[in-house]
Amino acid sequence: MSDQNRIPQHVAIIMDGNGRWAELRGKERYEGHAAGIEPVRASLRAAVRNGVKYLTLYAFSTENWGRPQKEVDSLMELFCQSVISETPELVRQGVRVRMIGERSRFSEKVRSYLARAEEQTADGKILTLILALNYSSRSEITRAVRKIAARAAAGGTDPAAIDERTVSEALDTAEYPDPDLIVRTSGECRLSNFLLWQASYAELYFPEVLWPDFTEAEFDRALAEYARRDRRFGLVK
Repeated sequence: MSDQNRIPQHVAIIMDGNGRWAELRGKERYEGHAAGIEPVRASLRAAVRNGVKYLTLYAFSTENWGRPQKEVDSLMELFCQSVISETPELVRQGVRVRMIGERSRFSEKVRSYLARAEEQTADGKILTLILALNYSSRSEITRAVRKIAARAAAGGTDPAAIDERTVSEALDTAEYPDPDLIVRTSGECRLSNFLLWQASYAELYFPEVLWPDFTEAEFDRALAEYARRDRRFGLVK
């Protein structure tokens, strides 16, 4: 894509279809999640190549804790292994890692691995990779409301002065721009409790491809689709 004005600053992806990909091949669901690592690498390469500045990946939702314990344990181990193996390459690419969601439910091992990745990639200037882990948009908004209410009760915030900016600044994503493009793989057409506030004017794209089959070319197709959209933000040209 040559027109830089048509490149989204922030792309968010709901990485859907790992389990179905595995089942279609007679594999264990864990193998589908493991196969989903390469598409993360491909998306990072494509994002950097195209000049995207923020890439958010919906890696583990609050609701995912309800999956079979064996699958959850496998996902946690896969996450730790991936952090160890991928961090050096992220540093080389100039990628900064950050997390949104609630860390408290994760084990000390997972929290320490995540903190290490954030620390080691802190100087990355090319792309910010935001991992949505134990993330739920409704929970995020509820926590934001509690923070604002506590400040108001303490006299630090005038309730009459609370506006959209007040809410945005209380969210996990306060330091990042809202997503321009949200991609959900596997053909499912819903947001599943992901960035509900932030997605107000995002372009939505729902390719049929399952996440383990998502390639750099698929990422480029998503950007090409975004470039064809006419974003008016409720206005009239």
